[in-house]
Amino acid sequence: MRTVERWEKENGFQDQRKLVRRVPMNKLTQEQRNMVISTTNNATYRDLPPCKIVPLLADVGQYIASESTFYRILRAENQMTHRLASRSAKHHRPEAYEANGPNQVWTWDISYLPTQVAGLYVYLYMIVDIYSRKIVGFSVHDQELSSHAANLIMQACMDEGVLRDQLVLHSDNGVPMKGATMLATLEKLGVVPSFSRPSVSDDNPYSEALFRTVKYHPTFPMLDKFGTILDARQWSEKFVYWYNNEHLHSALKFVTPQQRHSGADKTIRANRHLVYQIAKAQYPERWSGQTRDWSLPDTVNLNPNKKNRLDSIAASNDGDLTQVLDLGAKLLEQERLDGAGDGSRQVAARQYG
Repeated sequence: MRTVERWEKENGFQDQRKLVRRVPMNKLTQEQRNMVISTTNNATYRDLPPCKIVPLLADVGQYIASESTFYRILRAENQMTHRLASRSAKHHRPEAYEANGPNQVWTWDISYLPTQVAGLYVYLYMIVDIYSRKIVGFSVHDQELSSHAANLIMQACMDEGVLRDQLVLHSDNGVPMKGATMLATLEKLGVVPSFSRPSVSDDNPYSEALFRTVKYHPTFPMLDKFGTILDARQWSEKFVYWYNNEHLHSALKFVTPQQRHSGADKTIRANRHLVYQIAKAQYPERWSGQTRDWSLPDTVNLNPNKKNRLDSIAASNDGDLTQVLDLGAKLLEQERLDGAGDGSRQVAARQYG
């Protein structure tokens, strides 16, 4: 408060506080930094990371700096590379796919459903179309088997009229996903298999978001649990019908997955846009800019390479920074929505059961 009062006086509009540059008392000297570098590069420790160097130094009664300081100095000296004699691990992103219509890219997964017997579960298999978010196939079994998954994908392809070489099916790396029966069935159907990186759930965001919506639905028996596998199947059937035909999906501008899948969403969104245009003409003072955007992207991406896509945006806009930043922000927002499910545990407008 006293600082503000001084500024309000004559000639006091300029901040007159002294800018003092203080040197941290615990800052390493140049000699100590050189010791860190020389230690990590000598023959004894050159193949080891700092997390192993520091304990070994302590074993011989020597302390030079903390582990984080070792890492910081090596990073500053551009020496943060693979130091072990073994071959470095390689991380490959899964191949990116895009869908500009239904039945082009599906993802699937299996989730546990709790029963009233402690430690005993049944398993919900679900296949979702990434373009429309429609659940195109589901089943409930008491085991995770590749044969169950193969039967489900065959039934889903028949129900949706999928042709050979039309579909990509993405999944995790579980045993049912990579089982011989499942892979043979995919080859027979002409379906291209795609797999996530090990232990990386973000590579399968659509199925992960879907199962979150399942577990957070108001009617999911979190406390009572399922009495029998028949109860789980009946509940799942009702959930799938609600999700596909009644659930207004937030990532689809609040149309149902079935409307998006059939193409009826285009008319619905066009009508909404017209309503807003009429309202703006009647009450222009209520809008300072454009009306609500009801449009949806023409293509939906699975595991896109953000850098390559932003580079293509920049090239297509002839280096216009403003447009690149604007389109880049829209891209990142769409990718957030691509992996987002409407999983908030709120009371549905129309509950089933």
